[in-house]
Amino acid sequence: MVSRVCYLVKIYLLTVVVFVLAKVVFMCYHTDIQDFGLKDVIGVVAHGVTLDLSMSLYILSVPFLCIAASIWYPKASGLRCILRPYYALIAVAMALAFVADTSLYEFWQFKLDASCLQYLETPTEAMASVTTGYILLRLFAVVLTACCITYAYWRIPLLLPAVRRRILASMGALLLIPLIIIGIRGGLGESTTNIGQVYYSQNQFLNHAAVNPVFSFFASFEKTATNVVYHFMDDTESQRIVDEYYDTRSIGTDTLLTTRHPNIIVILMESCGSVFTEVGGNADVTPNLNRLMHEGIYFANCYGNTWRTDRGTLCTWSGYPSFPTMSVMKMPAKSRTMPCIAKSLQREGYHTFYLYGGDINFTNMRGYLVGCGFEQLIWKDDYSVAEQRSAQWGVRDDITFKTLFEQALIAPQPFLIGYSTLSSHQPWDVPIHHFDDEKLNAFYYLDQCIGRFIQQLRQSPLWKNTLVVMLPDHGILYQGLTESDPLLNQIPMLWTGGAVKQPRRIETLCNQTDLPATLLGQLGISHEDFTYSRDILSKSYTKPFAIHTYDDGVTMIDSTSFINYDFISNKMVTRKGPRCDSLLHRAKAILQVASKDLDKR
Repeated sequence: MVSRVCYLVKIYLLTVVVFVLAKVVFMCYHTDIQDFGLKDVIGVVAHGVTLDLSMSLYILSVPFLCIAASIWYPKASGLRCILRPYYALIAVAMALAFVADTSLYEFWQFKLDASCLQYLETPTEAMASVTTGYILLRLFAVVLTACCITYAYWRIPLLLPAVRRRILASMGALLLIPLIIIGIRGGLGESTTNIGQVYYSQNQFLNHAAVNPVFSFFASFEKTATNVVYHFMDDTESQRIVDEYYDTRSIGTDTLLTTRHPNIIVILMESCGSVFTEVGGNADVTPNLNRLMHEGIYFANCYGNTWRTDRGTLCTWSGYPSFPTMSVMKMPAKSRTMPCIAKSLQREGYHTFYLYGGDINFTNMRGYLVGCGFEQLIWKDDYSVAEQRSAQWGVRDDITFKTLFEQALIAPQPFLIGYSTLSSHQPWDVPIHHFDDEKLNAFYYLDQCIGRFIQQLRQSPLWKNTLVVMLPDHGILYQGLTESDPLLNQIPMLWTGGAVKQPRRIETLCNQTDLPATLLGQLGISHEDFTYSRDILSKSYTKPFAIHTYDDGVTMIDSTSFINYDFISNKMVTRKGPRCDSLLHRAKAILQVASKDLDKR
C-alpha cells in the first residue's frame, strides 16, 4: 500500500510543480507590460499555490480511483492502459490552458475563462487579430508543452506489489476520499476554493498571475451557464437608487440642431479611446478628430460602458448597461427585444441601414441588428474577394468609408446609417506607416479615413441636413493604462454635420449609453423605453455619473470621486475622492436591477 501512496504523492507533486512553472512562464512572457522582481514571483507562487493544490487534487482523482482498484486487481499493464491516455489528455488540456491564457492575457487583461469558447463559433473572426505565424508558434508551444508534461507523468514508475490485507487497505483508501474532497473544497469553512482567495496585491497583474488558469476556466462555467443575477441589497433599495439616477424624461432640453428630421450617420470607431486624441497627449495621431471636436459638438466627459465590441455596440444603440461577465448581444431572447435608436427612428419614417466590413454573424451581431430595426445590412460578403482579404478582420476602413458615402448619396431620406469601423484593431494591419508604433499608426489611419469622409460629405448636398455622430465602441489598454485610470475608458463623442447649429463643448459627465436618450431628445422623440439612457441636455439630468464594467469588475466616476472595484476579491482596487462608498453602493444597485431585467422579455 505504501508504494501506491508514494505513486499518488509523486503524481500530485508533479502536477503542482507544473502549475507553479506555468505561473513563472506567464510572468516572464509579460515583462513588456509589467515590471516585477523576484519578490513578486515568490509572492505570486506563494499566494497562488492554494488553487494549484486544489486543482491538482481534481486531476489526481482518476489515478486515485485506479490505484484503489489495483488493491484487488494488481495488474500494472492494465492500469497503464488507462492512466497513460489519461495523463496524455490532461497534458494536452493543461498545455492548451497555459498557452491560451498566456497569449490572450495581453489582449484581454483577465485570466482564461469559458467566454473564449463563444468565439469558436466564428473561428475566422476570432483569429483575425493575429497572424498565421502567431497561431503556428502557439500550436507548436501547445504540442511541446503537452509532450513534456506527458513524458514527466509517464516517467513516474508504477509499482503494484501484492496487498496481503486488501480489506484493510481498501478501508484506508476510503478514508482518503474525505481528505481529497476537503482539499478540493479548500477546507471545512463556509467559503469554498475560489479565485478571489489568491488575490493579495493592489497590482492586478500579480493577482491574475497567481490564478490557476485551468481552475479559472472551469470555475467560469458557473457564471456563464446562466444569467448572473447580482444581489447586494434589498430590491426595493436598489430600485429606489436606479429610479433616482435614471430619468427617462426630456425637460427643457437644450437644442443643438437646426432641424428635428436630419439624416443621421452614427460611426462606431473601433477602440478609439480619448487616449489617442489631444486629451491623451496624442494630437498628432488624430488631427481630424481633434479639429472636428472644435468645429462640432464635443462631449468632453463621455465614458465607455464596456471593453468589448459586442457589448459596446449594444450599449450605444440600445442604451443598455454592460455587465462584468455577460454579453447581452449573445442572448438572443433578450437582445432582439431591446429598444434601439433604429426602431425609434423607423417609427418616424426613417430608412435604416447598417454597414460593417467584417463578419456580421460574429457574436450574434446580425440577429441583434435585425431585431434592432435595421432594414438593410451591408457586410463583408457584399464585397469582392480581394476587398474581403484587404485586412485580417475583413474589408479595410478606407474601402468601407467609401461605401458609407455612396450609400448616403443613394439612400432615401430621412435615413439612419450605422457604421462600425474595424481596422484599428489587432493586428493593426493598415496600408499606411506614419508612426513606428503600430497602434498609433492604426488610429492615424482611421483618422485619415474620417477626415476624407467628412470632407466628401461637406462638399455634397447631403451636408446641410445631415448629423454625423462619432464615438468609439470602447477604449483599449495602451502604455500602461489600467482600469484604475479613468482615461482608459474616456471616449470622444462628437456630433458634426450641417445639421449642427453651432460649435459647442459639453462638459457634462455621461456614458455612451446616454446617446439614445440625448439624440432622441434632440429630435423630440420619446425615449421612455430606454430605461438606462439619460438625456444629458435635459434639465432632468441633475446627477451626472458614468459607470463602466469589465471582466468581474466595475468602475464609476462622478464629479467628486472615482472607484475601481473587483468582484473576485470583493475589494476596492482604486478609490479617489470622498464619495467612494456611495459610488460603489450605486454601482451595485444598478447591476442588481439591470441583471434582474435580463429575464424580462
